[in-house]
Amino acid sequence: MGSIYLIRHGQASFGCDDYDVLSPIGMRQSEALGAHLVQLGVQFDRCIAGDLRRQQDTARLALQAMHDAGVAVPAVDTDAAFNEFDADAVIRALLPGLLPDEPEALNILRNAREHRAEFQRLFALIVQRWHGGQHDRDGLESWAAFVQRTGAGLQRVLEQAAGGDNIAIFTSGGTIAALLHRITGVSPSQAFELNWQIINTSLSQLRFRGSEVTLASFNSQAHVRLLRVPELVTWR
Repeated sequence: MGSIYLIRHGQASFGCDDYDVLSPIGMRQSEALGAHLVQLGVQFDRCIAGDLRRQQDTARLALQAMHDAGVAVPAVDTDAAFNEFDADAVIRALLPGLLPDEPEALNILRNAREHRAEFQRLFALIVQRWHGGQHDRDGLESWAAFVQRTGAGLQRVLEQAAGGDNIAIFTSGGTIAALLHRITGVSPSQAFELNWQIINTSLSQLRFRGSEVTLASFNSQAHVRLLRVPELVTWR
């Protein structure tokens, strides 16, 4: 059987003008991941990343750490199927319908760094409306379309894989949630409850034989937990 490692990107720049940039902590997490993979004896036959900067940079830093330790690493292929859903677009589209019940929502979302807990609560409500499907908007990628996009990406990986390949996919939490929904049959709500637990640069392992895929492990955090540096364990 082969293995696919779904790797969430390192911490990005939450609350900044450009979220899609790794923070200094995100860089350290990515390097720690690469060092940990070396310790585990993992070697990748193929590496894929979405085309978002935070995904690409996580792949680059992790693989560089492996290379520096003497481990051969492949070039990174890019497949936008593994991009995160456009959270900003989802918020803009669905926030107006939330405001009657949450009149402070706009202020909280505009000042997310000062209201992290409230931001997460509101974001979870908006995402729930999005994956429920009753609030679809023209021009906005629906949950069903997101699941189809990410699933098509996974199918391409499987079609191109040899039986015993080790494959890394550097992606995002929502993408991992969509793939878990597709692979395990959990509901969208359950998939996103799992998503909120996925830490930056965690490993989730899929095992595959042909087109058959099973979840082998979820949200492994050993590479940052063992360092005993609490600030490296981040969810956003």
